[in-house]
Amino acid sequence: MDSLSSSFVPKLSINLKTTPSTPIPPFLNISSVRIEDKPQTTTTTTARPPPQPLKKPPSTTHTTPPSSRKKPPQPQSLPSTILNTFDNFINSFIDPPIKPSLDPRYVLSDNFAPVDELPPTQCDVVEGSLPPSLDGAYIRNGPNPQFLPRGPYHLFDGDGMLHALKISKGKATLCSRYVKTYKYKVENEKGFPVIPNVFSGFNGVTASAARGALTAARVLSGQFNPINGIGLANTSLALISGRLYALGESDLPYSIKLDSNGEIETLGRHDFDGKLTMSMTAHPKTDFQTGETFAFRYGPMPPFLTFFRIDSKGEKQSDVPIFSMTSPSFLHDFAITKKYAIFNEIQIGMNPAEMIAGGSPVGANAAKVPRIGVIARYAKDESEMRWFEVPGFNVIHAINAWDEDGGDTVVMVAPNILSVEHTMERMDLIHASMEKVKIDLKTGMVSRHPLSTRNLDFGVINPAYVGKKNKYIYAAVGDPMPKVSGVVKLDVSVSDGDRRDCIVGSRLFGPGCFGGEPFFVAREPENPNADEDDGYVVTYVHNEINGESRFLVMDAKSPNLDIVAAVRLPRRVPYGFHGLFVREANLN
Repeated sequence: MDSLSSSFVPKLSINLKTTPSTPIPPFLNISSVRIEDKPQTTTTTTARPPPQPLKKPPSTTHTTPPSSRKKPPQPQSLPSTILNTFDNFINSFIDPPIKPSLDPRYVLSDNFAPVDELPPTQCDVVEGSLPPSLDGAYIRNGPNPQFLPRGPYHLFDGDGMLHALKISKGKATLCSRYVKTYKYKVENEKGFPVIPNVFSGFNGVTASAARGALTAARVLSGQFNPINGIGLANTSLALISGRLYALGESDLPYSIKLDSNGEIETLGRHDFDGKLTMSMTAHPKTDFQTGETFAFRYGPMPPFLTFFRIDSKGEKQSDVPIFSMTSPSFLHDFAITKKYAIFNEIQIGMNPAEMIAGGSPVGANAAKVPRIGVIARYAKDESEMRWFEVPGFNVIHAINAWDEDGGDTVVMVAPNILSVEHTMERMDLIHASMEKVKIDLKTGMVSRHPLSTRNLDFGVINPAYVGKKNKYIYAAVGDPMPKVSGVVKLDVSVSDGDRRDCIVGSRLFGPGCFGGEPFFVAREPENPNADEDDGYVVTYVHNEINGESRFLVMDAKSPNLDIVAAVRLPRRVPYGFHGLFVREANLN
């Protein structure tokens, strides 16, 4: 999920097309340009030349339904021309992309480069066959900037694009569409970026003041209304009470629909009948047995954490503000048990001192001691919240948690981010250690131990085991992150007897091949007697040598995660964040 380093150098040329507008002198050029067609191949990763100017490759085309074609941008007004000139001045002289982690020539290289939308396109099954239990759709979210940035750009800042593989009776169809957020629609109509990048646009006081003034001017001139949302919906997807949502934690969810042909439609921003007025986590947790969904939001102003739930009918319940979290923390994920919700207050948070020095407003505070907060999942207020100090435990993604000893003990499994100070700047230097943590709620004693020495993140389980004791985890192997070279299977029960490495299965994708987060799909989801690991592990994989992307289906039971089926995709799918499998009955 996160920022890149100088190890990612440009190996793709990206087709840039300036948008039509009223004639503008050369010194009034805008700060970014629209992306049209992108190349579908990459070269090998041995050569590491210095950044070169972006060039236009030969144009390619495909048919797009009229309803999805990009509208010609409006001619630029005088205020737009002036503000775009100021934006270009900021990007060129006040805050140019000096750091590799914010330089789009590095961040958008290789298979991180954006692609255009793709209408439903039939795919070829080139190995094995797609099992009937995969009838439905695998949908993966990720950043795909609508405009190629000329200023600083962080991987988190791209517009959300969904890549959906619709599967029916052994055949597969791929469709890629932007989530039509308010931000996307405003900028698509105008033909230039309007809303600033949150993760890369406010580095240092001078840059923050300049972009803050520019943003205020755009609001006052009527270019956009922040009340309608500024989010990207680029992080994940969730099925909540029978409805599908694209999520990003800086905004409300966006309701999504996939039709029988595999076409993706954005239905709109969803506020749960006016009860959700602010943002929501991109990692809600749904209890498979009760149908309830638990969620939260966090922010820079008190209360820094607010917990809530959505019942099985889709009705949002009352907020539970948590004022005992005393500083704004980067609280990306959490976990639930049958009794509790578990939150991780980590060392990453708002960092004004770093921003003043020219760094990111989000950074690590080495003096802060991480804490785990435990609250009853049906709590009415924060009086039941308890905090436990866990030095050195920095969790961005929580995999699962459960109760033991009649609810007197809480167990959580999650990757612990080592060298947390590099999280936003140098993800290639991060090692994530998969750990099991036990909290004795009677004595307050906290114990933890590693489950593996591998660099593992993006761990998933059988969704039916959310909130209850599970045995198996499927995790992505960082090589280094955010590139994923394979998938491993862990048996967490192994560590109950001794401290051996818990990996019991593994599949590496091969030289030059990288994937993303795996997802587990049960073979018989309605069978209560089915084994926990009776199913399939699915993911997208890209070959950087020949430029081909595939959808892999692996046998979740086998020690080698044997390939059951491989689908060759009609064009490359960029690396992204989190995905979801939705069964055909739920799509209908």
